[in-house]
Amino acid sequence: MPGENLSREEARERGRLLTVDGYDVALDVRSAVARGPEAETFRSRTTIRFRCAEPGAASFADLLAPSVTSVTLNGRTLDAAAVFDGTRIALDDLAAENTLVVDARCAYSRTGEGLHRFVDPEDGEVYLYTQYEPADSRRVFANFEQPDLKAPFTFEVTAPEGWLVLSNGVQEGPAEAGTRRFATTEPISTYITAVVAGPYHYVTDTYRRTFEDGTELTVPLGALCRKGLARHFDADDIFTVTKQGLDFFHDHFDFPYPFGKYDQAFVPEYNLGAMENPGCVTFREEFVFRGKVTEASYERRANVILHEMAHMWFGDLVTMHWWDDLWLKESYADFMGSFAQVGATRFTDGWITFANRRKSWAYRADQLPSTHPVTADIRDLEDAKLNFDGITYAKGASVLKQLVAYVGQDAFLEGARRYFKRHAYGNTRLADLLAVLEETSGRDLAAWSRSWLETAGVNSLTPQVTYDAQGRITELSILQEASPDHPELRPHRVAVGLYRRLDADSALVRYARAEVDVTGPRTAVPELAGAERPELVLVNDEDLTYCKTRFDEGSLATLRARLGDLRDPLARALCWAALWGLTRDGLMPARDFLELVRRFAGAETVIGVLQSVLGQAEAALEHYVAPEYHERAARELSEAAVRELRVAEPGSGHQLSWARHFAAVATTPADLQLLQGLLDGTAKIDGLVVDQELRWAFLLPLAAHGAAGEERLAAELARDNTASGKRHQVRCLAARPSAEVKAAAWADVVESDALSNALVEATLSGFARPAQRELLAPYAPRYFAVIERIWRERSIEIGMSVVRGLFPSWQVDRAALDAADDWLAGHGQAAPALRRLVLEERDDLARALRAQACDAAAGPRP
Repeated sequence: MPGENLSREEARERGRLLTVDGYDVALDVRSAVARGPEAETFRSRTTIRFRCAEPGAASFADLLAPSVTSVTLNGRTLDAAAVFDGTRIALDDLAAENTLVVDARCAYSRTGEGLHRFVDPEDGEVYLYTQYEPADSRRVFANFEQPDLKAPFTFEVTAPEGWLVLSNGVQEGPAEAGTRRFATTEPISTYITAVVAGPYHYVTDTYRRTFEDGTELTVPLGALCRKGLARHFDADDIFTVTKQGLDFFHDHFDFPYPFGKYDQAFVPEYNLGAMENPGCVTFREEFVFRGKVTEASYERRANVILHEMAHMWFGDLVTMHWWDDLWLKESYADFMGSFAQVGATRFTDGWITFANRRKSWAYRADQLPSTHPVTADIRDLEDAKLNFDGITYAKGASVLKQLVAYVGQDAFLEGARRYFKRHAYGNTRLADLLAVLEETSGRDLAAWSRSWLETAGVNSLTPQVTYDAQGRITELSILQEASPDHPELRPHRVAVGLYRRLDADSALVRYARAEVDVTGPRTAVPELAGAERPELVLVNDEDLTYCKTRFDEGSLATLRARLGDLRDPLARALCWAALWGLTRDGLMPARDFLELVRRFAGAETVIGVLQSVLGQAEAALEHYVAPEYHERAARELSEAAVRELRVAEPGSGHQLSWARHFAAVATTPADLQLLQGLLDGTAKIDGLVVDQELRWAFLLPLAAHGAAGEERLAAELARDNTASGKRHQVRCLAARPSAEVKAAAWADVVESDALSNALVEATLSGFARPAQRELLAPYAPRYFAVIERIWRERSIEIGMSVVRGLFPSWQVDRAALDAADDWLAGHGQAAPALRRLVLEERDDLARALRAQACDAAAGPRP
């Protein structure tokens, strides 16, 4: 990635000098349907009108392109070879008012960055879409690639006849000679401009809203996917959630949707979950479900739809100055996604899923050596790319959830309303948000911000309880701890719940509750003194704060014996999450966690929690169980999966979840025989429909254990000759237990850049199978020898995928840890973003070793 980076200081100086008045961007993508070299590039012609605060000064424009045909500045033709270095266009002797015209040949992308070109293997059709965040619009048109240089954009796209073409604005008039012109946008940042083009399947609807003053808002709605997915496309449900979200945000934001239309494009080979391009939101097409999925999948899709919609206000209307304040949009959108989901849709368990799944992501990220404050120190674009993480999203959202409890929901939402009106179409920093919240709440938020937004790390809260002779609480205190690296003790507003059985056979229910502000290392909860002895003390009941929840010995014993009897689903989800935290921290043997899963997961009623817990069980088995006990633990887990699969309600989401979990942990000959029988129809489980997606899920372990070879996988691809089918086949092919197969997979991603981003991801997933440690052992030293070259030569998206995907995490031993330490010690001058990735993977490996030591110390089981 030579020359592609942009530092904060460079952006700050350019932002001081320049004010951008508008862009006219003309793209000709007719070459997309050509063959050979002609299909590699497209014409991009950009006109930028901008002012310079210091006439005579120099600056630069950004462009990543194979070639530049011409550059004209203020009517003066510049020598393109002299001013364009492959990444930047030098601009000298600027006037007070300037016009820059750049005519270039830009490259279609196969990495999901820039203008991505996808050829559908099913029918040969070509599909295009753009993806830019944080800084890839410069791959498509010349610009000033930083979020604070907002401007109106006018796009013109020339495309093959018969194609659907969309951009941020509505199309103005009919196409002329294949050229569509789109309405000029409001001032927006470069990274949220968008173009989608191709023979997409397109469905329309309309949202209407009448406001209290009698004015009416009409928003044309569109939803689109590839033609090959049209038969699976449930646009009605997408529109339902969309309208519910627009109603909810209009109810609470008091600022009408500002971007005209609202298209939602589900596109192939997408690197992210979705992207909030105003008026033209893009999503990964995996949200178009080809087979049966659980209600949790629909819940997640709804959450993403609402997350991206919240960005129309938080991020698009009001945008951060620089990526330091990325949280100003992502934390808010993450919070608002769940807030709107619970408040406006059928997915009323949204906060339960958030507590169990979303916050687990945050807790993991906040314990890595690369953890950072929610308001981060982003030195350059590579830093920015890596900070789309669990802290910026889920920790930030958790902190905002706590802030709502602290200042009150009304004050919080009134602050948002003032924020939008005060900064519409502008850029902000942390201080701007705090100012409006202080106005509306009457609270000084400086100390709160220092503790929660400007320091890193996660605190642990543990109950300490004493009892009198009659079994009543004499004192209940909460002990707060922090890690040595991040010793900040924070203020926490928490609810403490006491739970017990009303009789010997009844459920565990809450019989007492108190809210308290935790400050310092020890905080008493006097309100609960005198309460009868509880069986369970839950210190973050209702999930009001962001912390690692710990248990006293009595509470932990209760959970080991009666976790499934805990009636409240949120309390149960919090306990599952806390138990997983104990396992990851090496404080509970991994086999103990697996025993809890075997005993109690079958009774879990919230499907999203069940799927999360089963995924954690798979991770515990792969990474945290001591090697000497792994075989037995795997057998016991697969036996439990089969048992639950057979007793689950036929056709239910729970049954499907257990089927997928069984495929993930299947190892024994009997397991593989059952999978094979379910595939060929000789084995049946009442209600289980083995559709195409489930067939591939069953084939992956068969391939990994040598029970499904190349011929079998080719036959399955012939049955499912689609883009999805090809990705599944590539994954299964790379999973086969053969030295030749692993060598070929390694070469495909390390020695060649021919694969698309989606096929790189599939190859990496198949290559690194934990059960193939001996087969993969030779690749550990090779990994450390090539990663600097990979980082230097590949795009940042592919570089991140390869560095993470090929790290020898399958080799959980001291030798792998030492190899990582040696590389870090010997490569102090490597790119900081690359070092961060290796350091994070190294930390996960060290954590796995500590967890395995904990599991080994527990000894054999009867």
